[in-house]
Amino acid sequence: MAHRYLRGSDGVRAGSGFLRFVMYVAIGGVALGVAALLLALSIVRGFSREIEAKIVGFGAHVQVENMQDAPLGQANVLMYELAQFPEVAHVAPVVTEFALIRRSATDIDGVAVWGTDQMPAYLSDHLVAGSYRFDPDAQGRQGLVIGRTLADLLGVSVGDGVTVFSMRHAGGFELPSPTLMRPWVKAFHVAGIYETSLSNFDEIYAFTDIRTARTLFDYAPTEVSRLDLTLHDVSQADSVALRIEDRYGFPVMARTIYQVYSGLFAWVRLQQGIIPLIIGIIILVAAFNIVGTLLMIILEHTQSIGILASMGAPARMLRRIYLYLGLLVGVIGIGIGEVLALALAWLQLEFALIPLPAEAYYMNTAPVALNPMDFIIVAVMTLLLCVGASYLPARAAARIPPIRAIHFR
Repeated sequence: MAHRYLRGSDGVRAGSGFLRFVMYVAIGGVALGVAALLLALSIVRGFSREIEAKIVGFGAHVQVENMQDAPLGQANVLMYELAQFPEVAHVAPVVTEFALIRRSATDIDGVAVWGTDQMPAYLSDHLVAGSYRFDPDAQGRQGLVIGRTLADLLGVSVGDGVTVFSMRHAGGFELPSPTLMRPWVKAFHVAGIYETSLSNFDEIYAFTDIRTARTLFDYAPTEVSRLDLTLHDVSQADSVALRIEDRYGFPVMARTIYQVYSGLFAWVRLQQGIIPLIIGIIILVAAFNIVGTLLMIILEHTQSIGILASMGAPARMLRRIYLYLGLLVGVIGIGIGEVLALALAWLQLEFALIPLPAEAYYMNTAPVALNPMDFIIVAVMTLLLCVGASYLPARAAARIPPIRAIHFR
């Protein structure tokens, strides 16, 4: 009977076809709410995944460094010991210091030179020109891989020569007098250009061979700026960082990637908490639209309710009719909404229909990460809301006196 009401909800009286339209609106409201919420969850999840992948690509999961803002000594021994942690998949030594990079007398900028054994895999996959090899060119200039933003600022391309000035001296970071400042200079050639859409990173970091960086910044062969740890499971980062600090003590400091870049991850968490909540209100409004729709159907079928009651139909049966009707509206709306969300997500993945300004969102297009659990949870919660919203109309229908209902006009 609930299914018949759903199909024939236009009633028998002239002009009551509007009721069918209201039923379609109720189903459409649920469908749009479900689709919007699923897309919001997928995009926010995609943001989180992409931001984490980009940042981890620069800094791994845990960074071990000297709390005194000085190099870490005996790096080889420390690397070996950290690699024995069962949670650690890889340990990478890093030598990084700030310097000046010059293309010409007018094209000068600050840069963080990053010495490494090999380019991080994530950045290697995001090269837009050249290669990630640091081999010297024919003129003996070591290779340097820089970001697209920095390359544009300096006006350089692959193969061009640049000069890097280091102000760090042996024996400390502070110089006794400005008159004694003598920059250490080294010539490089641009071996490759990467682009991650993280403008702050693409503008600052320049990668080269770790031995070249040690020479430029006067590091000993066993010294590094920090050690980058990649874990098998990033969720263990906090516990690993605490164990490292407990084991080695001062001045060794271990920070997770979430602590190092807390501002970016706070921005992601803000989206994860607020956007789904706001869009979830759409489903709530759509569910309560069912109340008005069912009340209109009850008015249309009041005489039918009276006839059923007079024939001995219990109140429980009358309630179930309208609860089932609300359930049908929810099921149909959820089905349409989830199919619509899948279709829109596929279109976004294939054609990037939603562009984003990279300087604000750190990517050029809205990312999408579909999760089956999102579809299940949204479906269950929406169904419960639809059935809950149907309870009041169902209860009202069951309480209509049969005689009054039969004579209702």
